Amino acid sequence: MDLLNNLMIGFGVAFTPENLTYALVGCLLGTLVGVLPGLGPVPTIAMLLPITYVLPPIAGLIMLAGIYYGTQYGGSTTAILVNLPGETSSVVTVLDGHAMAKNGRAGAALAIAGMGSFFAGSVATMLIAAFAPPLAELAFKFGPAEYFSLMVLGLVGAVVLASGSLLKAICMILLGLLLGMVGTDVNSGVARYDFGIPELQDGIGFAIVAMGVFGFAEIMTNLELKENRVELDAKIGSLYPNKQEFQESWPAVVRGTAIGSLLGILPGGGAVLSSFAAYTVEKKLSKNPERFGKGHPAGLAGPEAANNAGAQTSFIPLLTLGIPSNAVMALMVGAMTIHNIQPGPQVMTSHPQLFWGLIASMWIGNLMLIVLNLPLIGIWVKLLKVPYRILFPAILVFCTIGVYSLSYNTFDIVVTVIFGIIGYLWSKLKCEGAPLLLGLVLGPLMEENFRRALLLSRGNFMTFLDRPLSASLLGVAALLVVIVALPSIKKKREEAFVED
Repeated sequence: MDLLNNLMIGFGVAFTPENLTYALVGCLLGTLVGVLPGLGPVPTIAMLLPITYVLPPIAGLIMLAGIYYGTQYGGSTTAILVNLPGETSSVVTVLDGHAMAKNGRAGAALAIAGMGSFFAGSVATMLIAAFAPPLAELAFKFGPAEYFSLMVLGLVGAVVLASGSLLKAICMILLGLLLGMVGTDVNSGVARYDFGIPELQDGIGFAIVAMGVFGFAEIMTNLELKENRVELDAKIGSLYPNKQEFQESWPAVVRGTAIGSLLGILPGGGAVLSSFAAYTVEKKLSKNPERFGKGHPAGLAGPEAANNAGAQTSFIPLLTLGIPSNAVMALMVGAMTIHNIQPGPQVMTSHPQLFWGLIASMWIGNLMLIVLNLPLIGIWVKLLKVPYRILFPAILVFCTIGVYSLSYNTFDIVVTVIFGIIGYLWSKLKCEGAPLLLGLVLGPLMEENFRRALLLSRGNFMTFLDRPLSASLLGVAALLVVIVALPSIKKKREEAFVED
């Protein structure tokens, strides 16, 4: 009964004209970002983060959340129609989605992707509503030692699930932790690592790093690519799947929803990992694996359901524990702190309208996306014909204005450009920016809880092992390190991420 009452509160908040408008704006922007290759949710949310200063907290979060799960819809449209994944999680969609389009079933492929995404998004939203309250109750029992151990587990999980080299992921997280230490020490009031620069005494702005590493660096990377001349080489046709396509796709949708819901909660998980895992599972379970890559509906339905479920359940650790599970959730932490809202279990009690309004808006947003996307397919494909040389100056100006509006200081623009250049070099070296962002967000929180735990235990480091929950979390983190170091697991991990 409490769940129904809470959902009624949420829908009451989400159904206001203002919040419906921002949900629609977020869904449209998300679809646009998903359609256009080379943008993605992280740089887009980083660019729009300063806008949330002038928006009410719930409106800003609803818009940013809509952008995130909207990208999953948009990416599938171009992946199916023109063999061009607009978003990383849509790389797998290309394999069977575009093959269906070439076989004359483009409309059916779009419908399968849309309906699978809507089902997965709806189920994931209900999971958030059902499991968030008990998890938040558990989180209230956490002390500083447990929070520190949980963040260690989160960072270790992010390393294990990061694509590419383990060593590079570890280095990026450590660098993020070091950047988080720049500024004035809260306990002693002493400035640290500011090199005598007054602007660094308040630390390096989270949005500045995100905008540089993901926004500016992304522009530089995309300018190297040749212009894509997009031609729609497949007729859309009927939007109704036939009986065989429906029978082959719905079990994959259910399995994809389950996989995405689970992997979305894990640190470093989310839409990308979920879509790859779902495709692998469908191929393993299929009686005709040779059909995959040639237009098998299950190869499209499973990953599409998984990436949407993963995108939405990644909100669970953020809203209940205050721990971001991926780079987008780290940006959401930034959006919440802009409004002096501390992510974690207290959000549910101190800001119930924000918490339940955000959850209700997810269901509304998924409904908006399926209603909007299928009729507007022609418009989205035409947008792909806009040359990037026309788009990038507008994106660059928008980024610069956003950075300047944070504190009206030109120093922030200089720092953003520096991080943009560094981010570009990292992309050349195949170093992911997401672990750095997680380290930067969690670093100050880890330090604060580490110090608080030691103060309460009078300097006894064994407090992290004496408390059963803290010791269990550290034990799981250590076990993950040992498992991923095993040669057989290491080889399978490299194979899993080779396509990414």
